[in-house]
Amino acid sequence: MHRPPVDPTLPGRRLGRAGLILAQILVLVLFAVLAVRLWYLQVPMADHYRDLAVANHRQELVVPATRGQILDTAGRTMVNNRTELTVSADYHELQGMEDGGEQVLTDLSELLDIPLEDLQQRMRLCGPDVQRPCWPGSPYQPVTLAEDVEAPVALQIMERSEDFPGITAQALAMREYPYEERAGQILGYLQPVTQEELESREELRTQFTGVDQVGRDGLEAVYDKELRGTSGLSTLGVNNHGEVMDVISETLPEPGAHLITHLDMNVQKVAEEALARGMENARSKYEADSGAAVVLDVRTGGVVAMASVPTYDPTIWEGGIDQETFDEILSEEAGEPMLSRAVQGTYPPGSTFKVSSMVAAAENGYGLHDTYSCPGSVSLAGQSYENYGGAGQGSISLKDAIVKSCNTVFYNFGYQMWKQDGGLHPDGDADEFMAETARGFGFGSPTGVDLPYETGGRIPDREWKRSFWEETQEVNCERAEQGYPEVAETDPSRAAYLERLAHEHCVEGFEWRANEAVNFSIGQGDVLVSPLQLAAAYAAVANGGTLYEPRVARAMVSADGSEVQEIEPTVKGELPASDETISYLQDALEEVTKSGTGRGAFDGFPQDQVSVAGKTGSADVEGRQVSSWFASYAPADDPQFAVAVLVSQAGTGAEAAAPITREIYEGIYGISSTEDAEGAEQGEPLLPGGHPYEDLPTVRSDGSIEMLEP
Repeated sequence: MHRPPVDPTLPGRRLGRAGLILAQILVLVLFAVLAVRLWYLQVPMADHYRDLAVANHRQELVVPATRGQILDTAGRTMVNNRTELTVSADYHELQGMEDGGEQVLTDLSELLDIPLEDLQQRMRLCGPDVQRPCWPGSPYQPVTLAEDVEAPVALQIMERSEDFPGITAQALAMREYPYEERAGQILGYLQPVTQEELESREELRTQFTGVDQVGRDGLEAVYDKELRGTSGLSTLGVNNHGEVMDVISETLPEPGAHLITHLDMNVQKVAEEALARGMENARSKYEADSGAAVVLDVRTGGVVAMASVPTYDPTIWEGGIDQETFDEILSEEAGEPMLSRAVQGTYPPGSTFKVSSMVAAAENGYGLHDTYSCPGSVSLAGQSYENYGGAGQGSISLKDAIVKSCNTVFYNFGYQMWKQDGGLHPDGDADEFMAETARGFGFGSPTGVDLPYETGGRIPDREWKRSFWEETQEVNCERAEQGYPEVAETDPSRAAYLERLAHEHCVEGFEWRANEAVNFSIGQGDVLVSPLQLAAAYAAVANGGTLYEPRVARAMVSADGSEVQEIEPTVKGELPASDETISYLQDALEEVTKSGTGRGAFDGFPQDQVSVAGKTGSADVEGRQVSSWFASYAPADDPQFAVAVLVSQAGTGAEAAAPITREIYEGIYGISSTEDAEGAEQGEPLLPGGHPYEDLPTVRSDGSIEMLEP
């Protein structure tokens, strides 16, 4: 059917009333939605989009600071920095991949020529049940996979980022130890920041760079904040594609301060080598399983040298330590090389402890110029006690009791002062003068040295005995009832003895007995001290009575040398002795190396040039060989250095420790021992004039170090 054409001049078809209303409603709804959306974007989401807008234009970058060096007292570098290329992985990015990042690590394994299994192990987070190697740091920082990477390999990773998502290659500063394992236990080492440290340390939270490491032991740990410096901050202008357009602001990092120590690496070398050699010589007859040597500046408490054997090389921690090495440095079989015997080891001090006992007696009414009986043995409270070797000396002075190390004189002191305190059942609080005097020498509490994990040793007394009894009573009572059947199978008499002992400790173990006071007087029984405590005590005797807190650190110096903050000596206390008693004790100690128990070890030593004052000690522990001690200072007429040496299970003090001490003094003063009749010859001392350095090395404005000349 044909429709006629529409005349354009005629009116068109109009919308009905309902259509108009519908159109108006639709327009209103659209405006309402738009208004709600605008409100949502501008009010609830305002902060979110403000952050996005800022991030779209600015990016903040934390710039790590250069860690300060650790120097010896003359300016020799003990720890510095080197730069090496390191490959790291983003833990969360790889874990978020469908295959857990296995393909990326496989490709990386081929490029680095490192087994895939090794890379996967390094990606694991360390935990109680995780074998090393593993990642000890926070999962929010890059996980180190390879160190000291060749530049062409690192360049491939950077240029092929799409092939290695989550993997970065960059130059990082690493710690370097020019002296290798020398002084390793003092210096410490670095490890990645843990999540707990990020949460607990303010300076790490605000300056965390993602590749930070912190000090884990030694000076690196104690002075971590000063050594690490202050990170810088760069604010970059970027476009929406992440491309850097300009640098909006920049705060440069402030390098960490250099730590100058009291240590002298020449003396440290002599001490370590003398200790190792002396232990090796002792092994012809003894176990000689460990040892320590401490050299202190008696005028300040500065630690000039501190040796401990066995030791370890701190570089083993770089890049993650494997489980075998980790187990070894903690194992008893290897001698627990991470344990510093000088600071953390405690042992009965033997006769070196008599300096405290003599002062206790002299300050408690026993005359300095009286004579005392030194029989070969004495019977006290129904028990017999003997001199070492059983020899008697007749009637002797208090000075000779020190020089000849007469035990029986001190046994009597211990017993008589125990009786003064009321014996087994004192009336009220006992004075316990022996124990209080020992505490006045610094025994029984940490010295306060600026190194971590220091032990306090032990000075037993009535209060300690009761506390110990309360802790062990249940076990002792069980043993008293059950006996020792496992021991009885091979040694019935010993099992019976142990059972009687357990019964005694169960019923009366809180009593401070006469035998304990007697053994205390010669540094035996439950008395425990560290080599550092003993060195500090003898340094106090040497300087006239001032007990210093030992210090390794001497000064902090800014990287450009503009600021120097010296660490002043800290006095811990004064010896509980009169000037007369200290002077008398000094005379006695000086005679020990000339005519007493140390004479053999110092035979031929030029005492007219450098006189050495000291005391031998031989400490017994049940089930172990006797341990060797020698505590000393020199020169006796103008004391500069205190030296304490311990060799565990190495015989008497004169056999092992005293010869080691002599060798250390020979190094300090440049004395060469010879076999001919001329004895010892004087050479160049390791320290200027045989004295500790007075001045500090200079850090120049360009960062270089001007060392001191000996």
